[in-house]
Amino acid sequence: MSDVEEAITRAHHAEWARVIASLTRRFGDLDIAEEAAAEAFATAVERWPTDGVPPNPGAWLTTTANRKAIDRIRRENKRDDKHKEAQMVYDNTPPEPVGAIDDDRLRLIFTCCHPALAMQTRVTLTLRMVGGLTVPEIARAYLVQGTTMEQRITRAKAKIKAARIPYRVPAVEDLPARVSGVLAVLYLVFNEGYLATGPDTDPLRHDLTAEAIRLTRLIRTLLPGDGEVTGLLALMLLTEARRPARVSASGELVPLDEQDRGAWDATLIAEGHRLVRERLAAAAAGAAPGRYQILAAINAVHTSARDMRDTDWSQILALYDQLARLDPSPIIALNRAIAVAELDGPQVALAAIDRLQDNLAGYHAYHATRADLLRRLGQSQQSRAAYDKAIELAGNTAETAYLTRRRDQLR
Repeated sequence: MSDVEEAITRAHHAEWARVIASLTRRFGDLDIAEEAAAEAFATAVERWPTDGVPPNPGAWLTTTANRKAIDRIRRENKRDDKHKEAQMVYDNTPPEPVGAIDDDRLRLIFTCCHPALAMQTRVTLTLRMVGGLTVPEIARAYLVQGTTMEQRITRAKAKIKAARIPYRVPAVEDLPARVSGVLAVLYLVFNEGYLATGPDTDPLRHDLTAEAIRLTRLIRTLLPGDGEVTGLLALMLLTEARRPARVSASGELVPLDEQDRGAWDATLIAEGHRLVRERLAAAAAGAAPGRYQILAAINAVHTSARDMRDTDWSQILALYDQLARLDPSPIIALNRAIAVAELDGPQVALAAIDRLQDNLAGYHAYHATRADLLRRLGQSQQSRAAYDKAIELAGNTAETAYLTRRRDQLR
């Protein structure tokens, strides 16, 4: 990839949500904001190779996108309120700060996560508009077709426009109705950065994980007593701490049991553990932990072990049992089976995983986990077939390289 192409890719990762948020604040229309942003990036692809990368790519993209949006508004001659249109185009008065935190992206998240939208619709729309994820990336996260996901996003934008949902951080008393959707969005954005699903992106996207952590910190300042906000922040920190050890020098994914734990970020781990202890104290006082708090506790157990052999798998299994009562999803059942394999052996875990086939047949991690268990049981032929399926479904080059090596090591 040329230097200009790399610059455009970096700019898209770093500036997409910022440009969308800026245009949404000015024009109040998600369709206009998204289309103008897309046109600005397309213009960059055309002009930057000739003109050079501008000193401030974000400012260049925002200015270009604003011009594209104004051009579109001028072309639309069917608007009833011409005065309002002219004011929208020519009024450059800086907007007054809105809400408790003056952060464009956070306001855009709360706009997309309005309770008038169904929860899944809130999440998918925000992943597209704020996370900058492509429709195929979001579709893979939900294990659905890209056309289905495109229709959900289109309907969501239309509903926001029809319902005149405001672009602002809601009042404190309104936050509980929206925060669960916001947390779900940030968790999925973080997960895409933790391990990208697309074959044409970096396996680890620090821009996404860092932004998800930043926004979660902002939400914690809004809701310092919300256990799930604290739990999600702890989960992100403990997961992000392992990033330096997760991909080898040759570009291959390194599983947890092979990672150099000395390369983990001790500062992030210490902060994550402190937050987990804070929530454990609250649980001891009678506050029932939620999904993110339990996931954070599981990661705290993993990051407390100096070696994979020191991992307290009994505690991890107990936490997964608790989590399964809150979220009886097949993904949780799959992760629980991994802990079962460490305690009761691969045969017991394989029986549990095989019961998930109908729900997870299109999920690469299901086949990868099954392949590993079959390998441990000495069933090389079946393990190879499972690895082949996992490789077929895997999203990024690092994971594909790891799975291919494991398959090729079979006798």
